Amino acid sequence: MERIIEEIREDLDRRIGIAADRLADRTLTEDPAYAARLGRAELRERIHLTLTQAVEGLVRGARGLPAELAGARATGALRAEQGVPLASVRRTYRRGGRLLWQSLTEAVAAHDRAELPGLLPGAMALWDVLDQMTDAASEAYLRTEAERGERERELRAALLDTLLDGGGTADGAAAAAGRLGLAARGRFAVVVLAAGTGTPGTDGPTTAPGTAPASGPGTATGPGATARPGAAAGRLRGGPGPGADVCGPRVLWRVRADGETGLVDLGHHPLDSLRELLAPLGVPAGISPVVSAPAALAGARRLAALALRTAPAASAPGAVLLDERLPAALVAGDPELAGRLREVVLGPVLALPPEDTRVLLDTLGTWLACRGSTTYAAQRLYCHRNTVSNRLRRLEQLTGRALSDPAHVVELALAHAAVTQRAATPAAPPPPAPRGAPGAAPTPAGTARRSPRPPG
Repeated sequence: MERIIEEIREDLDRRIGIAADRLADRTLTEDPAYAARLGRAELRERIHLTLTQAVEGLVRGARGLPAELAGARATGALRAEQGVPLASVRRTYRRGGRLLWQSLTEAVAAHDRAELPGLLPGAMALWDVLDQMTDAASEAYLRTEAERGERERELRAALLDTLLDGGGTADGAAAAAGRLGLAARGRFAVVVLAAGTGTPGTDGPTTAPGTAPASGPGTATGPGATARPGAAAGRLRGGPGPGADVCGPRVLWRVRADGETGLVDLGHHPLDSLRELLAPLGVPAGISPVVSAPAALAGARRLAALALRTAPAASAPGAVLLDERLPAALVAGDPELAGRLREVVLGPVLALPPEDTRVLLDTLGTWLACRGSTTYAAQRLYCHRNTVSNRLRRLEQLTGRALSDPAHVVELALAHAAVTQRAATPAAPPPPAPRGAPGAAPTPAGTARRSPRPPG
């Protein structure tokens, strides 16, 4: 085989050049992935190099030496960096192998047709060399793709941290948002999930389907983009990217040891639509108010974490909007003040035996949730209206506060929130995501409609 190749070397080189031209033209015509990323000269040069290396591999095999695969690995890595699909790379290798065999047989026939039978044993050796080159290119491609994905995840994580942690300039926040495919002005919100809820996502995240890498015009869920369990998996992975909201709001997830935070590009969707989006996760979540600029996202994250700390533990896990729990958020935002409220307003109640304390606090919370209606509270508590009235009267006596006085109702409602919601530890900026499962905090009614105690 080596002798035959050396005898036809000059003609074979010429034919390989023609084959490289044909394959480059065909590839650019039939494969949009190549056409969009490579020029003809660069593609033709790489094809010519690959075919030449395959011939050299055949010669080395005849000498008992392994094929040289460095060039194939370099091609695979290059195509991965360029973003050419692996299927396109492998298809080009296959087509190149067929053209090389055709060129080889034609060159031998032109030199001496009597040599053709001696060429046949080399067919298997040639295809073995081509298989080795294809495998080497594929392995290098996958390795490079994984490294590239990790770099993109790290970059996206850094960009999300810039927005969610704050501390930079407005221009820096706008630049980070642009790298993530977010507009300089829009409708954004932040979602914070409770830590340790057993709903692993991916960070940076892995770029979500339909979005561009962190270094390009769009990202995630990617890390910056992310898989999440249940029916919301696709919608929570970042959605279809800027300019499209077939799947609802776009969410970019940042996963860290202290919890998961989602940056939401709402588009035209209402803030309340996030409840439905998050419902399949079945975990407590806090949702910030809407902000219009990327520079405001760090503040929105703090407010979302605050909303999470007010999430009722007694009810089914779900999303809590800060704007619906502002009184409880006031308490959650100042743990020291919450402690004073518990002690000053409800201290005598908390000093009772545990069962008595539970009954009075449950009754107060239900009465507040029923907007001061003793009748509705009795229905929820499955007891007589008079029983509710008696419990509330005892609470008034213990606390020295009248439920007919709106100011006293506000104090009792805030103190009740301080008792029932999870105690929060003050966080230094940037605040960590909330830890642990949030406690209960019924929404205060604001002012009582009616006191259970008769006037006079």
